[in-house]
Amino acid sequence: MCAETISDEHQHVVNVEARQLMCVCRGCYLLFTDSSARLRFRAVPDRYIYFSDFELGPGVWDQLEIPVGLAFFFHNSSLGRTTAFYPGPAGATESELPLDAWNDVLATNPDLGIAQSDVEALLIRIPHGGPGGPTVTTTSCHLVPIDACYELVGRMRMLWRGFDGGQDAHREMQQFFDAVDQRSRAPS
Repeated sequence: MCAETISDEHQHVVNVEARQLMCVCRGCYLLFTDSSARLRFRAVPDRYIYFSDFELGPGVWDQLEIPVGLAFFFHNSSLGRTTAFYPGPAGATESELPLDAWNDVLATNPDLGIAQSDVEALLIRIPHGGPGGPTVTTTSCHLVPIDACYELVGRMRMLWRGFDGGQDAHREMQQFFDAVDQRSRAPS
C-alpha cells in the first residue's frame, strides 16, 4: 500500500471486492479501522471470543452440509450472505451453505451476530476422531480474525498427508486451537 517496510509482526486488511488479504504497515492499517465506513479495504481486528454456551443440536452439522469436523463462517458483504469454508489439502474449500440451516444456528445462538462482516469469522469445530488423529470431544465455537482462519488453512495445506491429514497436521491443528483458546475471552 505504501513504501513503509512491513515487519514480521504486522496487521492485515481485506480487499472486500477481490476477497484478498493484504499485509500492511501500522499506518495503513489504521486508515481502514472504521467498521461503519464503506471502504474497499477493511482492517482485520484482533479479537478472539469463545462462546461457551454455543449450541449445535443433533444433526445440525449434517444440515449445514460440511463434510469435515471444522469450518469457518463469515458474512461476505460483496455477496450479501454468509459463506462457509473448511481447510483441506487443496486449501480453503467453500461449502454450499444452506442458509436456512445457518439461520437456525444463528437463531439458537444470537451472540454469534457480533461478528464483523468480511474481517471476522466464526470458527466451529465439532466432535470427531479418526485413525492417527486426536479425538475432539466437545463442540467449540470461536470468533476469530479472518486472517487466523487462512493461517490455519495454510498450515494444513503444508502439512496434509494422506486421507485424514496425518499426525503432523493433527498436531499442528491442536496447537492452533490451543493458541486460540489462550487468546479467547468471553463475549461482553
